[in-house]
Order: sequence, then C-alpha cells, then structure tokens
Amino acid sequence: MSARTCCAAAFAVFTLLTCFSFVFTADEACYSYAGGQVFPQETRRTSGHTIQWSQAVISKPSPDWNGTAVINGEFKDIKLSDYRGKYLVFFFYPLDFTFVCPTEIIAFSDNIDQFRKINTEVVACSVDSQFTHLAWINTPRDQGGLGPIKFPLLSDITHDISKAYGVYLQDLGHSLRGLFIIDPKGILRQITMNDLPVGRSVDETLRLVQAFQYTDSHGEVCPAGWKPGSDTIIPDPKGARKYFNKQRNPGQDEL
Repeated sequence: MSARTCCAAAFAVFTLLTCFSFVFTADEACYSYAGGQVFPQETRRTSGHTIQWSQAVISKPSPDWNGTAVINGEFKDIKLSDYRGKYLVFFFYPLDFTFVCPTEIIAFSDNIDQFRKINTEVVACSVDSQFTHLAWINTPRDQGGLGPIKFPLLSDITHDISKAYGVYLQDLGHSLRGLFIIDPKGILRQITMNDLPVGRSVDETLRLVQAFQYTDSHGEVCPAGWKPGSDTIIPDPKGARKYFNKQRNPGQDEL
C-alpha cells in the first residue's frame, strides 16, 4: 500500500470517527443558546455557552420535579404531580432582584384569574433560594420588588430542575427564560425559550393554552394566530379544503 493510500485511509477513518462522535440516541436531545446579560453592559460579552442537554421533549412526559416554593408568604413543598388534572404554565427566569424578571412575574400574577378560569395554574422557578424569593416578595414594587404574588415561586437552588429542562447556563450560573406548557396528563405540549434581555407575553401564553385545550376537546387543529372563536381546521383533505375555501379572498372561485 502506497503512502498516499495510507494517508487517504487514515483521513477517512478520522472523518468517520468525528461523525460518530456527534450521533445521539433517540432519547437524547440537545440545543445551543445565544446567551446574553441579565445586567446589561456597554460592551456585550462573548458568550461561552456550551451545548445544553434537556430531558424536556415535546409530546413526552415532562421531567419530574419537587422543591420548596414561596406561596402566600410561606414556605411550602410542591411537586409536579400536584398539578395533574390541570394545565400548568411552568416558567424559568434568571434571577431575583433583576430588571425584566419582575415585569414578567407581576404580569402573570395580575392575570392569574384568566388562567384559572380555564383550569390552568402557573409556577415560576429560578436558582435563587426560597429565602431570597421571600425577600423579593416582601420588597415593594416601587423599589424593584414583587409585592404579593398569586402563584408559587419555586426554588431550584441545586440547579437540578433547570438542568433537567435544558435552561441552565453553566457559565453564568442561572437559567434562561424558558416557558413550558404541561397538560393535565403531565405531557409537555409547548416550549418557549427567550434569550436573557427579552421578556415573555402573558397574552400569547394564554392563547397557546386555549389552543391546546381546544384541540384536546374537539380533535381539530388551530391555524396560525388562532384565538377562541376563530375558525379551526378538520385535519383531513376535505376538512382542510373547507377551511381554506372559507379563508379565500373575496371573489375567488372555489377550487
């Protein structure tokens, strides 16, 4: 065998091994993040975030969790199974006593009745301790605090929950803005992941829960931008044609 042939064979083996090193099993999922700053700086740091592994997979059982939360000013142990039979909006935020985070938590708290009217609860989680959560709740809103909050703030001081859901940033020591919609059977139905500088929409979260509930009870599917009372689609060729014909421009002939 010539030296050229040996080199070619060695390169082929190296390439094959490199490819195999990135093969994942069916039960594994990964994704990477852009990252950002909870505390904005004039010069944005270069992200050193690495690939994050997540046990949270759409249409599969949500990763189980339990921990201590602050509820109505008291410490209470809660777990995911406490919410079986209801929809759950489970969202992560980076840190207590920051800037975007209180706007999100207060917005969800102010609208909690809209969620509970449709059999949905909300739980927020960060890597802070339950003691820090309580201190933040006891701080007036005009001083950067939360004031009274109408749903649990869960402590993930061990980072285990954040890691299981794939939102933990190892280099920064806290979580991204991940939001997970879990159905009454404990199945994960939706994931939203925001980079650190941008908060989430309560209205959009409510719309998504309503859409999943509609599909669960009616067996139809919801088109883009669907809201309660809007048209849905029967998921077969005839049903879809009926929907699209109804949505056609005025004066357009039926297909």
